[in-house]
Amino acid sequence: MILSIIFGAMALLAVSFLLLPLLRQDTESGDRDSGTFAVLRDQLSEIERDQARGLISEVEAKDAGIEIKRRLLALAKKQKAPELATGRGSWALYIAVVVVGISGVGLYGSLGSPSMQSVPFADRGDERTAANEIADLATELRTRLEADENGGPFQGWILLGQTYMRMNDYSGAVDAFGVGTERPEATSATFSQLAEAMLAVESGIVTPPIEAAIEQAVALDPSNPAAVYYQALALDQTGRSVTAYDVLAQRIAMESEIAPWMEAFIGQLNRIGERLGRQPVGPMMLLSQDGVPGPNADDIAAAAQMSAEDRAEMVQSMVARLAARLEDEPDDLEGWLRLANAYNVLGDLDAARTALSRAEPLVPETGPQRQAYQDLSQELNQ
Repeated sequence: MILSIIFGAMALLAVSFLLLPLLRQDTESGDRDSGTFAVLRDQLSEIERDQARGLISEVEAKDAGIEIKRRLLALAKKQKAPELATGRGSWALYIAVVVVGISGVGLYGSLGSPSMQSVPFADRGDERTAANEIADLATELRTRLEADENGGPFQGWILLGQTYMRMNDYSGAVDAFGVGTERPEATSATFSQLAEAMLAVESGIVTPPIEAAIEQAVALDPSNPAAVYYQALALDQTGRSVTAYDVLAQRIAMESEIAPWMEAFIGQLNRIGERLGRQPVGPMMLLSQDGVPGPNADDIAAAAQMSAEDRAEMVQSMVARLAARLEDEPDDLEGWLRLANAYNVLGDLDAARTALSRAEPLVPETGPQRQAYQDLSQELNQ
């Protein structure tokens, strides 16, 4: 776990230092453009990761991606051929990447094998050295951001906050995200990340400042899963458990297929439901089906009172309706992928493989649908 945190922080700081050319005022325009290319490409990757973690919505991710791609095209037209930057800031960039890369790979080579025996704390000198290096790099990045006469780029503060979170320096993360929330570029994800860091500082207790950050995150994007989750947490802690339960369930009901963030939602929802005397529910009971919105609060409450047999019958009925529709509409790739995933969740692996085989001829050569198909195919063949 410690190694994962260290390596994650190393990777994030390598990206963070790509922002250094933006902080220099005396660099030639060609140098700035080269650094900007790298920053924009890494921002695209960061957007994809944030969307996968549920920190930003699909619409927000799409809008941000379009803007970044527009800037990349503008820079591509400006430059006839790529040139390597040679300024002082670029040397800092290359040194940071090389040091982080070499130390990260070397440390993994010596300590990363799962089969190796645990190393006593006293003998973990390399590990502690790497952690200290990450802390030093984070300090240097913060110093550069604070020294920038324009306050430092918005994304630089966000990356710094995410680095502090991976280092378990929650107070530092609060400071960094706090700067981000004061910028005009602040989004719902900015405020939900601030709320997460503040909750870590307060050991999970929602204080008035945290509640204010959560409210702002929800106001900017009511569909932001992280914002909705923390909103439910605040409601539950203030005695409004029924409302918290409904908020979680209704957010899941906005979706038509299972998303990674739903695991945390279902866990929290069922913990609250247990205190309310309700039976456990799963995501398949709450999702919308075939364009029809998911169940409302009354439907969810009724489903929670069902017996295990009745709930299983309801889920099977939903899946059967989807399968029947696909027989009439066999060219619906999304439908076949959703059906295969539903069968997989239900444990009917043969039916999942059959549905996936029906999807195969429809899958494009590239893109998210190809990736979804490959991921599910790999999971079913393990």
